[in-house]
Amino acid sequence: MSERPLSDGPAVRRTDVLRASPPMFDSRLLDTFSRVHPIVPILIFLPVIFALEAWSLSFVTALVAFGLFAAGYALWTLFEYWLHRIVFHFEPDRGVGARMHWIIHGIHHEHPNDPLRLVMPPAVSIPLGALVFGALYLVFGKHYAPGVGAGFFAGYLAYDMLHYYVHHFRPHSRVGKLLRERHMRHHFQDDTKGFGISAPYWDEVFGTSSREQSR
Repeated sequence: MSERPLSDGPAVRRTDVLRASPPMFDSRLLDTFSRVHPIVPILIFLPVIFALEAWSLSFVTALVAFGLFAAGYALWTLFEYWLHRIVFHFEPDRGVGARMHWIIHGIHHEHPNDPLRLVMPPAVSIPLGALVFGALYLVFGKHYAPGVGAGFFAGYLAYDMLHYYVHHFRPHSRVGKLLRERHMRHHFQDDTKGFGISAPYWDEVFGTSSREQSR
């Protein structure tokens, strides 16, 4: 296992550096809220998904609700890809922009295996989720927005859990191995490729696939 020496201390294992991220904020309280156990998104968003699906079924048939759910999930996969590519990897060189990038995503690339910095803090995910649902409501209306929203948030929850899984477990299935391999390439080979974590097919569509690097 590789180690790197510190100038005035013992060698530090690379795995420890990848796992233990420094504080984001000077305030201990703020920093505490920036560290989130991976079960938290499940506790928050699973009841929301069921509530939205029940709301959807009060307006439409089960078949239509299923279609809306699938549409919402597909919408999430596109949102995930472009959010990761455009927002998370917008990297100003200095100033407030550089600081914001480090908080939003840079710290994850520096310390990708920190188990408490792999899912979005509720202080961000809840307001962002409310804004997203408001946009869906404006676009799809009260009859269709709940079903689309249920699929969208199910996609988000699946993404959060999958992201945690590929960083902390060794998949045995072919699909699991592929997803982990592509995401690890994004971290350790080329972060300008491989933006689709739960939906890597969008990398194929938009020309950012990392698969050719293994050839």
